[in-house]
Amino acid sequence: MTDYGLAPGQIDTTKPHPARMYDFYLNGKDHYEADAEAAGKVLEVYPTVRLNATINRGFIHRATRWLAREAGIRQFLDIGTGIPTEPNLHQVAQSVAPEARVVYTDNDPIVLAYAQALLNGTPEGRTAYVEADVRDPQRIMSAAELHETLDLDRPVAVSVNALFHFIPEEDKPYEIIRELMAPLAPGSYLMLTHSTHDFSEETWRKVIQVYAESGISFTTRSKSEVAGFFDGLELVDPGVSEPHLWKPDAGDHPEKIRSADINMWAGVARKP
Repeated sequence: MTDYGLAPGQIDTTKPHPARMYDFYLNGKDHYEADAEAAGKVLEVYPTVRLNATINRGFIHRATRWLAREAGIRQFLDIGTGIPTEPNLHQVAQSVAPEARVVYTDNDPIVLAYAQALLNGTPEGRTAYVEADVRDPQRIMSAAELHETLDLDRPVAVSVNALFHFIPEEDKPYEIIRELMAPLAPGSYLMLTHSTHDFSEETWRKVIQVYAESGISFTTRSKSEVAGFFDGLELVDPGVSEPHLWKPDAGDHPEKIRSADINMWAGVARKP
């Protein structure tokens, strides 16, 4: 942990942060009072937000396994990593392909503080961490840690899950995705989940207000708007879908989950 230590006061514990609120939703322990207070307000207006977070993680695990097993992907770039929660993406990928390599990226100091948990992979594989903001894709794609870990002449799967609803239109989210995917080899993939107001507009109006009061921008997008992130890519069946309906595992019973409880779209697409 010494390589990832933080100077006193570097983490602002007085303001909520999306990654730490997400940790609260997942019943984690790496958040502060401000995060718990804001997340508690979200729970009041969106009681199934914890189910939403759990379903989102389930999709990430299934999609990562599919990418490693069915698509043969051995390199992953996970942006907006969040606080480590086992199994982490590299553990899922390396359970299928021990030689898989993963680069994690986030800009929250508390994620950096816990990054060591993301660097303990298989002997055959490799993991690395880049401290960067998704709104600066060139910083990510030019990072030495990335190029020391991933070979961009070979396919890479980019994971941006539950991230882009924090990127408003003025920050040009669709351009960010294009900049991230442009230098990658054909056969690379984009894995993305995104909150939507399609199923419960009134609920999300209230959720967005809670985040706004905490100083956090939140933008829900419709199915067609989420599909726009995959423009120029080839969607994997079943296309842009609710996350619990994307290639469910046997015994998952996705038919028992209400769309209005999840309020999210998910998809995986291939770069031709």
